[in-house]
Amino acid sequence: MTFEILRCRLIAQIRWRVQNGELTERRLARTIGVSQSHMHNVLKGVRVLSPAMADRILQHLRISLLELCSEEEARSLSKCLRQPAAARCPHNHRACTVISA
Repeated sequence: MTFEILRCRLIAQIRWRVQNGELTERRLARTIGVSQSHMHNVLKGVRVLSPAMADRILQHLRISLLELCSEEEARSLSKCLRQPAAARCPHNHRACTVISA
């Protein structure tokens, strides 16, 4: 799993919510402090979703990163994160080594 995969999954989640009428591009854009056209271009793939904007979206939509993972990925990551910091992650997750460092 990479940040790019998580970014794509977040964008897919936003598109799904927009298509189902749960939120609008305009409302989301206003809430996170960008223009509607910028948000539209991010969702279209013309512009890149920055890490800062992704953080604001995750916070606004109350989505955790684990929710963007498959069940297997989430189980594996949460198991590693529960280990003591001194323990080495057997799966070589980058997140685990960063957190335990």
